[in-house]
Amino acid sequence: MTNSIHEILKQYWGYDEFRPLQQDIIESIIQGKDTLALLPTGGGKSICFQVPGMYLDGVCIVVSPLIALMKDQVENLEKAGIRAHAIYSGLHYQEIQLILNNCVHGGVKFLYVSPERLGSQLLLDYLGQMKIGLFAIDEAHCISQWGFDFRPEYRKISEIRNLHPNVPLIALTATATASVVDDIQTQLNFKSKNLFRKSFERLNLHYIVRTNENKEEKLLSSVKNIKGSGLVYVRNRKMTEQLSNFLVANSVNASFYHAGLSAELRISRQEDWIKNKTRVMVCTNAFGMGIDKPDCNFVVHYEMPDCLEAYYQEAGRAGRNGNPAYCLLIFHPSDSAKMRNKLEQSFPEDAIIRKVYDGLGSYFQLPIGGRMIEEIDFDYLVFSKYIHLHPILVINSIKLLSQLGILTISEALNQLSQLQISLPGNQLYAFQVEHEKYDIFLKTILRTYGGIFDKPISISEKLLAMKMNLSETIIKQNLEKLHLMEVLHYKPQKTLGQLQIIEERVSSNYLNINPSFLESRRNTEREKLEAMIRFAENDKICRSRVLLAYFDENSANDCGVCDICKEKLKGIWEEENLSQLVNQLDKLNWETSLELKDLVKQVKGFKEEDLLVAFRILLDKGILQLDKEQRLVWKKGNQ
Repeated sequence: MTNSIHEILKQYWGYDEFRPLQQDIIESIIQGKDTLALLPTGGGKSICFQVPGMYLDGVCIVVSPLIALMKDQVENLEKAGIRAHAIYSGLHYQEIQLILNNCVHGGVKFLYVSPERLGSQLLLDYLGQMKIGLFAIDEAHCISQWGFDFRPEYRKISEIRNLHPNVPLIALTATATASVVDDIQTQLNFKSKNLFRKSFERLNLHYIVRTNENKEEKLLSSVKNIKGSGLVYVRNRKMTEQLSNFLVANSVNASFYHAGLSAELRISRQEDWIKNKTRVMVCTNAFGMGIDKPDCNFVVHYEMPDCLEAYYQEAGRAGRNGNPAYCLLIFHPSDSAKMRNKLEQSFPEDAIIRKVYDGLGSYFQLPIGGRMIEEIDFDYLVFSKYIHLHPILVINSIKLLSQLGILTISEALNQLSQLQISLPGNQLYAFQVEHEKYDIFLKTILRTYGGIFDKPISISEKLLAMKMNLSETIIKQNLEKLHLMEVLHYKPQKTLGQLQIIEERVSSNYLNINPSFLESRRNTEREKLEAMIRFAENDKICRSRVLLAYFDENSANDCGVCDICKEKLKGIWEEENLSQLVNQLDKLNWETSLELKDLVKQVKGFKEEDLLVAFRILLDKGILQLDKEQRLVWKKGNQ
């Protein structure tokens, strides 16, 4: 087995070795054991199901709530020569049927499915016919109502397991407390508890909180003082643009990113940041998932997240290369009250929720007793005006109706337009001869996009407009005409999410809103927010220890490099003591990198807790460095 999984790793991903825990997790799956992998952000979760997915016979079914990440992974698998597909809201029935047929008959190895598709009878029918080798559940914390992003659609996974009860399952998450870890395994019907957990400790991250009346001033001074590229997280789209403009006006190379931008703009801005053409990206939490940029030197939270899970995940995008990196939260004294007030607004009154449900029925012209047979494009702002309610009340009511399992709402796809030529080559040529006005138009498309006869290809109307010296409007009109003439299949870019009321519509008087469930959700979110506020307001306990204790790692030492530790440790490690330690370290055998605990055992004359702090200081100075496995590397002799 070991040789085979290493060969797969090398052939398709180009790696010679697995990271710590990856091989153990993969071997557990191959042995047929249900497995929960708790790996922090950047811990290599995808390898843990993709390698066994290739090793085991049959299709690997991957459930993921992140459409953009699904599409990226499918694209990367296909580039590696592995057949993969994704099914999510917005695809046409015929496209879904073709994908599922290929999975039954066509040698597909990975099928990614969004959670809202799990209740589809079409999917269930085909899953019953498929040979399935593995179920992989990404972002598995979503299945737990005690988790920070509960998605009731995840509960349907247990029904799918019943179709193939002997197929192993791997659940993966980067953030879960002890109660969520237990709940995940219960909800997914694990045959026996089986957890692989990597420490949440990130030795090279400096967690810093600064309480400041003028947040803009603090942000500007911070991004000017810290070298390299970084992210600035805010909570709404408008603020991304405002802060980006502020930084640019003060000579900082910055841009902004949120889910409302066009797909082309999102892709180009993401690439500019990854390639260091843009230094600072001001963004909402829509940015970062699946983006691997090792040299992100800092993450600033300009506004406080509503839970430590989100904070840890976003802050963890800094310092993936092992170099010292900075995680700054800029905290205003009024932030706590604002966040508490916002949380209470997240749970509208019963009458508001019922009004929104009634409004959806009339908006979609769905009569009492009627059913929605498919998802329909949905715009919050248009609906808010239609129902005469504030968009925040609408958004929060729909979120609660989703958590109650009454409807599903998918994220906005924001995908590029898709195009596929429908006619065979000889018939297309005949069409061009007969319809000369479309000849140059079609030739330009064929020269611009390869493989367009075989499958739908993402296209840019803007690029075609530039090439043909036409307006984008004319390009779109021509594509729509050719679509109607069945010369090609054109699917314009989508920027809306989709909504579906699951059961037949009832009078809102009979709607089961389940107040006890909503109260438990409110309490869960309130507890998470209070933990976040305690982290921000804390001025006595090492920030790394606070974070680790939240994730049930209670034996951690002080980090030595957060703002609180640095204040406490002034003078403890004077240059003389530090020099003695460096001289001793320089004489050790550094042919290979060392685990922190092993290094502590080799050093004499210092207390263990003091050494752990000193090693962090030496990391900060660049005398020690971390490799990608968080093992220590000696750099003193190379300086």
